[in-house]
Amino acid sequence: MRITSHFISALCVTTAFVLFSYSTFAKPRAREFGIPFEGIPGPLNAITDVAGVEVGYASIIKGRGKLVVGEGPARTGVTAVFPRGKKSDEPVFAAWFSLNGNGEMTGTTWIEESGFLEGPVMITNTHSVGTVHESLIRWQIEQDSYERSWSLPVVAETWDGYLNDINGFHVGRKQVFKAIDSAKSGVIEEGNVGGGTGMVCYEFKGGTGTSSRIMKTSAGTFTVGVLVQANFGRRHQLTIAGVPVGKQITRDAPFTNGRNLYEETGSLIAVVATDAPLLPVQLKRMATRVSLGMARTGGTSGNGSGDIFIAFSTADTGEGNSENGLINIEALSNDSISGLFSAVVLATEEAIINALAAAETMTGRDDHTVIALPHDEVRSLLKKHNRLSD
Repeated sequence: MRITSHFISALCVTTAFVLFSYSTFAKPRAREFGIPFEGIPGPLNAITDVAGVEVGYASIIKGRGKLVVGEGPARTGVTAVFPRGKKSDEPVFAAWFSLNGNGEMTGTTWIEESGFLEGPVMITNTHSVGTVHESLIRWQIEQDSYERSWSLPVVAETWDGYLNDINGFHVGRKQVFKAIDSAKSGVIEEGNVGGGTGMVCYEFKGGTGTSSRIMKTSAGTFTVGVLVQANFGRRHQLTIAGVPVGKQITRDAPFTNGRNLYEETGSLIAVVATDAPLLPVQLKRMATRVSLGMARTGGTSGNGSGDIFIAFSTADTGEGNSENGLINIEALSNDSISGLFSAVVLATEEAIINALAAAETMTGRDDHTVIALPHDEVRSLLKKHNRLSD
């Protein structure tokens, strides 16, 4: 996609407009702390700044007290990310990357082979991957516009068993359909929502986060958006705007409590969207840059971490205009792509911190409690280190 008035207005957006846009989110966002994130965000500072992308959720929060498998407590859900909206089954160029593979993302062998993503990206908990996989196919079959007799869904996961009755299989077809049917553009929720409902990040309450960047290149101005399901890290690692926040806020760390600081487990799933015309091999390079955004927040991708990332482009693949078996593809040159790499890094960093900022303290199975990131303390630490932008 070339420069449009949408992108030009985004580049010229005033501070007042940015603050207005952020205020439409129901939960706090990291920029409200005054954190000096780099780069120019889109109007929504979300993956939905990439035109056509739709995101939907189904969240399950029920029960309390002692774990009874099959009854709860349940703290889990499903997230759906559609590259061109739920009414389109047109494939997009895509690629994936595993920083550490102690996790799952189905459908990636065909993405690797073909270079195409042919449906949404679904995210849930580790033991619900099969249910979501089957339910998505059933939803596709029921759609009048769905013309394929086969489907290889992309379903990714992170483990929420500290707060959730993960062996109770609370995610069913109803929740999967709800996540799909609720998918929309515009403002989307963050924190304890969708697949991120029961997740833990840096031993604070984690979950779903998103961010975007507008990036000018020699070939035009493009948008990059990132959505994460953040469920990784140990408290002492957490770094915000270069400040070692996790080393200062050490209380209520449920996993380490000052012990085994470097035995990192947990996972990060990231979905990268862009309207830049990129080939699958270039999108693979985009997906790898999520690793650097994760590292900027302190993550090191330990042996027990499933850190798996997927990137897609909503630009025209040329598939719909083939004649005589040939297609014409427009792609950004490698000499013009470095800015987009930076956009992925910066948007990933902010998306992770947004997940932490929006998440709320949660008590789940066996009365396990994970506290929310304490906003006032974070702001105080950032101020002490002269890292506030206001």
